[in-house]
Amino acid sequence: MAKSSKQSTSKQSASSKKTNDQRQQGSQEPMLMELFYEELKDIYWAEKHLTKALPKMAKAASTEELKDAINEHLEITQTQVGRLEKVFELLGKKAQAKKCEAMEGLTKEADGVIEDTEDGSATRDVALILAAQKVEHYEIATYGGLATLASTLGLDEIHDLLGETLAEEKEADTTLTDIAENSINYEAAEESEEEE
Repeated sequence: MAKSSKQSTSKQSASSKKTNDQRQQGSQEPMLMELFYEELKDIYWAEKHLTKALPKMAKAASTEELKDAINEHLEITQTQVGRLEKVFELLGKKAQAKKCEAMEGLTKEADGVIEDTEDGSATRDVALILAAQKVEHYEIATYGGLATLASTLGLDEIHDLLGETLAEEKEADTTLTDIAENSINYEAAEESEEEE
């Protein structure tokens, strides 16, 4: 009889633990969903802000190759804004932007490199590529984290949409690296030698 009582107590304890775990998970999910929603608002602001910053960067670029890459990413960014609006819609939420301090800082830095470098120089293009890649890396980190959170929350369609954007940001970063490595960095190095 003692054995049976122990088994019964053990079963009740396991059942109670399971209920407590579910309760904690239930209370954490709304918190996690709220965090997810806040981060979406942040990146939504960032993408909308970029649609204003990228044309300035393209205008400041010296080579057609870099201008074209930035302008192409501007078009992709506009698509990404629409994709985020679809994510908000799938969540049953209004698309809202919350100021992204990080993106504001990164675009201010890009403005600074334009001011601090000579117009028409390859050195300016190198600086623009660095500034643009900082933006891309921020977006890669954000979309990677958001896609993982969407998966955790069981939001499969949203996960796929965010994954599409993540892939585009990685591709843009690779394109910028290729432009730098294939020509612009060497042109900038030659400019420095000419000045000496």
